[in-house]
Amino acid sequence: MSNQGYNVAVAGATGLVGRTMLKVLEERNFPVKSLKLLASKRSAGSKMQWKGTEYTVEELTHDSFAGVDIALFSAGGAASKEFAPSAAKAGCVAIDNSSAWRMHKHVPLVVPEVNTHALEHHHGIIANPNCSTIQLVVALEPLHNTFGLKRVVVSTYQSPSGAGNQGVETLQGELQGKEVKSPFSAPIAYNTVFHTIKEQFGFSEEETKMLNEIRKIMELPELKIAVTCVRVPTLGGHAESVNIETEKAISPEAMTAALKAAPGIIIADEPQNAVYPTPRMSDNRDEVFVGRIRNDDSVEHGAYMWVVSDNIRKGAATNAVQIAEALAAKGWVKGTPLAEGEHFSA
Repeated sequence: MSNQGYNVAVAGATGLVGRTMLKVLEERNFPVKSLKLLASKRSAGSKMQWKGTEYTVEELTHDSFAGVDIALFSAGGAASKEFAPSAAKAGCVAIDNSSAWRMHKHVPLVVPEVNTHALEHHHGIIANPNCSTIQLVVALEPLHNTFGLKRVVVSTYQSPSGAGNQGVETLQGELQGKEVKSPFSAPIAYNTVFHTIKEQFGFSEEETKMLNEIRKIMELPELKIAVTCVRVPTLGGHAESVNIETEKAISPEAMTAALKAAPGIIIADEPQNAVYPTPRMSDNRDEVFVGRIRNDDSVEHGAYMWVVSDNIRKGAATNAVQIAEALAAKGWVKGTPLAEGEHFSA
C-alpha cells in the first residue's frame, strides 16, 4: 500500500449489492487509491459515477486483478468460483459476498463484530456470510459471551431484495398487477414465500446456510440451532424472531445491558410507546436493531428477541467493506499463500 491508499476493484459493480458497496466505500471514506469496476461481458462498457468521477465498467476476467489490493465480489456464486482464485493468485484479497466459499476450510467466514481474528491468516479469499446470518450473529455473540448459548431457534422474515434487483422488481411489478419474470416459487405480493427446498430432510438451502454459518463464525460446532426461512413482501430489510436457551440465568434487563454494550447494535424496545425494530427503521442503516426482549419461561433459562437489519447494507455491502477496513487497520491485506499441495476448489 502507498500513502494514498489501496487499489480496489468491485466485481459485480452494476448489481444492487455492487452499487451499494460503492456507496458504502464512499460514505465510510475507505482509502481508495484507484478503483476498477468489473462486471459481466453484457455490462462491460457501461458508465458509472463514483465520487464525482466517471468510470467505465470492464469485463471481469482472470486478468482483472493485476495490481489490485482488495476486490469486493458480488457477481454471483459461479463468477466467484471462477475468478476469486485468480484474484488470490495475483496477490489480491477477494472479499466474496456469494455462498461459494463460505464453508471452504481455507476461507475465513467473517463478521467483524464477532470474529475479526479469523482474518489474520487468510490465503487471499474471505467470505461474507449470508445476510440473515450476519445480523443474527451480531446479536448472538454478546449473549453467548455473557450467558452461554445452549440452543437457538430462529424464523426469518426476509425481503425480496435478498434476490437482488430482480426480487425488488418482482414485488413492485406484482403490486402493480404486471406480469413479471419472478425468481420466486410463488407470487411475493400479499404473500409469503419459502425458499426452494433442495436439501435433504426438507430444508431449504437458505436454512442450511444459516445452520452451518452460525456454527463456523461463532466457533460453536455443536450449537443446537433450529431455522425456518421465509420471504415476506417488504422492499428492504430482514427481520428475525429469535428464541434462545442459555447456560446461565438470563433476564431482559441483563440481556439488554449485554446487547447495548456490544458493537453495531441499537436497542429499539419501548413497549409503552410501541417502538420495536422494523425494516423501515433499518433502511439505509448499518446497525443491527434488537427489540421485543422478554423472558421465555418454557425453559429454565430462556429469552426472546426480534432482530432487524438492512440486508443489502450490513447484510452484504457494509459487512464486506468492514472486513476491508479491518484488514487495513491490522495490516493483514496481504495474505499468506496456501501450503504446497493445497488449493482453492469450490
